[in-house]
Amino acid sequence: MIERLQISHLRNLSQVNLPATACNVIIGANGSGKTSLLEAIFLLSRGKSFRHHQPKRYIQHHQDNATVHAKLSDSSTLAIQKQADATTILRLNQTTVYNQSILTEQLPTLLIDPSTMDMLEQGSASRRQLLDWLVFHMKQGFHSQWVAYQRLLKQRNSLLKKSRHLTQVQLAELKAWDKGLSNHAALIHHYRERIFSEWQPYFAQSIAQLLPAYAEQLSLSYSAGYDTNVALDVQLNERLEQDLQLGYTRIGNHRADIHVHWRSSEPLAMHEGQLTKNTIVEGDVHTKLPVLKEQAANVLSRGEKKLLITALRLSQLPLLLNTEKGTDTSNNDFKSRVTPVVLLDDITAELDDRAIEILLSTLAQLPCQVFMTSLTEDIVPLVNKLWSEPNMFHVKQGQVSSAQ
Repeated sequence: MIERLQISHLRNLSQVNLPATACNVIIGANGSGKTSLLEAIFLLSRGKSFRHHQPKRYIQHHQDNATVHAKLSDSSTLAIQKQADATTILRLNQTTVYNQSILTEQLPTLLIDPSTMDMLEQGSASRRQLLDWLVFHMKQGFHSQWVAYQRLLKQRNSLLKKSRHLTQVQLAELKAWDKGLSNHAALIHHYRERIFSEWQPYFAQSIAQLLPAYAEQLSLSYSAGYDTNVALDVQLNERLEQDLQLGYTRIGNHRADIHVHWRSSEPLAMHEGQLTKNTIVEGDVHTKLPVLKEQAANVLSRGEKKLLITALRLSQLPLLLNTEKGTDTSNNDFKSRVTPVVLLDDITAELDDRAIEILLSTLAQLPCQVFMTSLTEDIVPLVNKLWSEPNMFHVKQGQVSSAQ
């Protein structure tokens, strides 16, 4: 847990030095700098901003770099400095380190903000990252396999773009890369599949809380991005001509996805003429009637989609924290747990009062740290009810002051 946060030259935050506790509320108008505080924590944890990937976009004007430093409750310290040319300096306990994953392991961050509320309609990357965030923090061997896979994939795609006709030497090189990709893919899929299986009941619990009327209709599925019954290198060889034409690799772990399905129990005849290409017709084992299964995004309202995405993210925390009895952590693949930091940006603008109360009540019962922003103090009574001695801050034109 963060005990003290220091920020220098990030957007309009020139110098910030603030104490932190289990719950921290940052109140300010639009453009005041409150979201930049969350951005700084995210940058320290992930090595990138959730708003812009180019450092020069968030480094303060006329400054060479932006720096974020945090002291944790175990007295360890984390720091990151980003320069305009994207050069990055990372430190753990005042010692320079060279891999962002080292800081990420020490400071897991879960972000719920307006930009994530379109996750269901976006491409697969954001949904895949949702699963990989869990796997990274729970499975010891995942990250090294993922890095190795990405390196080989980049090499393969680079070769595919060069020419539609490969020499014998290039084909031999490609074959070796494909074998490596296949080996890494099998392990990555194994890790993802296992964590996904453990995640599902937590998702069901969150849906029962946030969207109880649809608890029986909504379900989660994971697709690996390739046929896991056949070695990936075999499939890549079969599809080589098509990949050469397109200039990139079409199947593999990098095409994995998480789907949220809506399963209707109404007879198929009621929906004739309304089927889409994403609709799946299944047989219901109880009624013997055909039912519809399609993407939940095609059925739910915008407000319901926000609740669904909130349920997806919220359901990750109890699994990560292993708060439920009976979860097996004896396997050496599991990582030791650290306190996650939840970043809530302007949730009052995205969720209704009931959803906010469920979200905050759930977070208050978990051993996590919360930083939340709000335009007004309307959320303060609920926060005071759920947390003892939360920190309150006001932000105005980049200046942060205690509200106590």
